[in-house]
Amino acid sequence: MALRTIREFGDDILNKRAKEVKGNSERIQTLIDDMLETMYQADGVGLAAPQVGILKRVVVIDISEDQSHPMVLINPVVVETSGEQCGSEGCLSYPGMSGIVTRPNYVRVKALDRDFNEIEVEGTELLARALMHETDHLDGHLYTEIMIGDAFDASDAEATKAAYEAAGLEYEEPKEA
Repeated sequence: MALRTIREFGDDILNKRAKEVKGNSERIQTLIDDMLETMYQADGVGLAAPQVGILKRVVVIDISEDQSHPMVLINPVVVETSGEQCGSEGCLSYPGMSGIVTRPNYVRVKALDRDFNEIEVEGTELLARALMHETDHLDGHLYTEIMIGDAFDASDAEATKAAYEAAGLEYEEPKEA
C-alpha cells in the first residue's frame, strides 16, 4: 500500500466524470488499498478515486470512530433518497475548510464491493452524507457547488457559529469528551 496525493480544490480532475470500472484487476485492488490508507492518514471518512487523480468510479468510506469498518463501492449508483439534513460538511480536497450543505437524510446505493459482488448499502445521517458526497465526486461535483453561504475555517468556532447563523441553523457548542 502507498499513500497517494490528494488533489485539492482548483485541480481540473475534480470536475471530470469518472469512468465505470469494467473488471477486477491488480491495479484496481492496489488503488482501493492505497485509497483506504490515504483516507485514514488524512483522517477522512470518505475518498473518491478522482481525489487521488484516477478517473475511475471507486469510492471508499469508513464512518467508524476507530477506522474499523471500511466500505468499498465500485460503480456506485444512488437508487433512493429521502428526508433532509443540513449541516457542516468538509472535504479532503478542500483542507481545513467546511461549508453548510443540505443533503438527503437517507440514501440507498447499489454498487460492487471490492470482490465485484453486487451489494446495496443504505444509510442515514453521516453515512447518507458520505455516500452522496463521494458519489458526487465521481460525477465531477464538489460540495462547494451546493454550499449555503461561504466556506469557513472548521477549526474556528466563531466562524463556524457565524456560518450556521447565516444559514438560519441553530449552532450547538461542541461538548467536551
